[in-house]
Amino acid sequence: MEILGYFVALLIGLVLGLTGGGGSMLAVPVLVYIMLLDPVIATGYSLFIVGTTSIFGAFQNFRKGFVDIQKGFIFAIPSFIGVYLTRSFIVPIIPNEIITTSNFTLTKGTFLMLFFAVIMFLAAMSMLKKKKIEVAEIAEKEASTLVLMLQTFIIGIVIGLVGAGGGFLIIPSLVLFAKLPMKKAIGTSLLIIAMNSLIGFIGDIQNLEINWLFLLSFTAISIIGIFLGTFLNKFINENQLKKGFAYFVLIMAFIILYKELM
Repeated sequence: MEILGYFVALLIGLVLGLTGGGGSMLAVPVLVYIMLLDPVIATGYSLFIVGTTSIFGAFQNFRKGFVDIQKGFIFAIPSFIGVYLTRSFIVPIIPNEIITTSNFTLTKGTFLMLFFAVIMFLAAMSMLKKKKIEVAEIAEKEASTLVLMLQTFIIGIVIGLVGAGGGFLIIPSLVLFAKLPMKKAIGTSLLIIAMNSLIGFIGDIQNLEINWLFLLSFTAISIIGIFLGTFLNKFINENQLKKGFAYFVLIMAFIILYKELM
């Protein structure tokens, strides 16, 4: 099982390189269900793994002209503020047993995983329901900077709760409101994910006991994967990439819901 976990570490980087997101959707379930880590620790580790891996992916995409620095920072700054505040102050105060009845106990770990799955499901459905004409119409409506900053601050809070890099939330926003083409949205997303995740992880350092040997070795394998994914990205059609990304998010949501509820 541990060997399988490290193999999936390679896939985490591969998915990040191909889609600009989704790495945490592999990282969190693998760390919880295969490496048997507590969900709170897993979400913290996921931030470091995905954030560090995304740095390399963002650099690769920047060299190809697929990163919009200005729009990246407009999204990233309010987002990572939300992530840091959530990991530092909100997650630690959530009780270990949220709801307890005679037949059921909703623990902190289960709540975080279920919330993670619901957010993934909603993000996937929103992307799959957008037809080409609808996307074009929405893209014509340029959102104000204030609206984008408020939106991404809320996204940051969600990212902080689920320990995700947030690509599955950021990419639709970059496509629909920042009017970026899919491949540029992917590259810019990696820059935002790197900042969000690593700043969020800083908020975790004071609250978690970290196994650095495991974390660094897992991350190193994931970095190899993102170089492979970035290379393969140029051979894949943009529309197929977007549709495949949405279906991937949807499948992972159902897997997590099944594991937690069954």
